[in-house]
Amino acid sequence: MIGLLTGIVVSTEADRCILDVNGVGYLVSASTRTLTNLPAAPEKTRLLIETVVREDAIQLYGFLTADEQEWFRLLTTVQGVGAKVALAILSVATPGDLVLSISAGDKAALTRAAGVGARLAERIVTELKSKVGKMPASGATPIGRSASNAAGSVEADALQALAGLGFRRVEAFPVLSRILAEHEGATLDKIIRLALRDLAR
Repeated sequence: MIGLLTGIVVSTEADRCILDVNGVGYLVSASTRTLTNLPAAPEKTRLLIETVVREDAIQLYGFLTADEQEWFRLLTTVQGVGAKVALAILSVATPGDLVLSISAGDKAALTRAAGVGARLAERIVTELKSKVGKMPASGATPIGRSASNAAGSVEADALQALAGLGFRRVEAFPVLSRILAEHEGATLDKIIRLALRDLAR
């Protein structure tokens, strides 16, 4: 099994690259985010590798960060999310975006990825919502677990109200989490007013 490759970038395409490791060219599939951050050929780079062995092929998937690799592994545990779809999701969302989107139940954010329809997005949110607290969230606004647990129904109602006013759930969720943590026991009206004030800035 291959877990890491260090070599020279030979070429990059829309969804893969070729790495020359001591004269052997490895074809590595990767997210758009990883591919755009690779050095230009013929520079040297290092990729973390996930090796997937099938009956008819051995496929390599590359990641510049351990966070992205960890999310790839988690996403592919969801039925209907293969390696290709997982890379498509990671091409449009950072680990931080995924934590926020899944925590907030923002299925629309996931459907921006090729191959993810409304039904699959709902399955991803449902199956992974309880697991995102342990996942890396580079680039995410920290989410206060105690706040979201203590005021779950208020948070859900406030999210729905703000979505009805045109705010995206992924945008509103971190604001609500902070307000709920700072104003424990506040009424729904007050929470929405404070959120609107912050979001309008």
